[in-house]
Amino acid sequence: MQLSVSMWSVVKPVREGKLDLAGFLDFAAAQQVEGVELLDYFWTDREAQIAQVKRQMADLGLKLAVYSIGNDFFQPDAAARAAQVAGLRDGVDTANALEVDILRVFSGNAKEGYALQDGLDWIVDGLAAGAAYAQEHGVVLALENHGLMAGRSDQVRGIIEQVNSPALRANLDTGNFLLVGQNPTTAARELADLAVLVHLKDFRQAHAGATTHVYKGLDGLGYTGTVVGEGEVDLAAILALLRQAGYTGWLSLEYEGDQDPLTIGVPQSLNAARKLLASV
Repeated sequence: MQLSVSMWSVVKPVREGKLDLAGFLDFAAAQQVEGVELLDYFWTDREAQIAQVKRQMADLGLKLAVYSIGNDFFQPDAAARAAQVAGLRDGVDTANALEVDILRVFSGNAKEGYALQDGLDWIVDGLAAGAAYAQEHGVVLALENHGLMAGRSDQVRGIIEQVNSPALRANLDTGNFLLVGQNPTTAARELADLAVLVHLKDFRQAHAGATTHVYKGLDGLGYTGTVVGEGEVDLAAILALLRQAGYTGWLSLEYEGDQDPLTIGVPQSLNAARKLLASV
């Protein structure tokens, strides 16, 4: 298994104007990781930046672990669903341009007033269309456990089985399972055989009164990101399960805590992750 760092880990300094895409790549290389995860969210001029990113990564000796997009197929309007499919296809094209064969995708967010089964049908149809295009272009879609429609391991597996394509597999996000009341180790055991990407993330219950970097779970409790190994996720057990399942892919660090990601969150998490990998 190889370590990557997701640019989402540094979203706060990016929003504050302290870091741009080129600066993130320099930062990642200084952390001595093998790869990075890039997201559609961070482009400012995609067409120009793709060539720049590829040159800079080659100079720094970095690999691209995955390209990630934000999509939502829970769309009551047919035209909106078609636009989401078009966006996913565009993501595949961008992955091809970046020369990476994994594209992280979402399912969609439930909408008030619409049945969950309706949304599930729209999600399956959208991902099926996306997977067909991805397969034609040598890309595998990695469906993340995220939100209400694909938050639990059984939901992720169910969607993948309904789509029934080798071009749709799982992005196992180790922290997100807590938000839907599922034990992350149990969930990892149930999805390890489908994983083509892992988001290495640790969460814990947020302290009372915390207002930033807090994500509300279905149990009504707030959760916040932590440095790897300092939260409630048994990452050692999950890594052992992945190794037993024969997983040899990327572990992409996604730090979502309130400590400075540049000096604490990312460096300390990567150090902890290296120790975990050496011990399992």
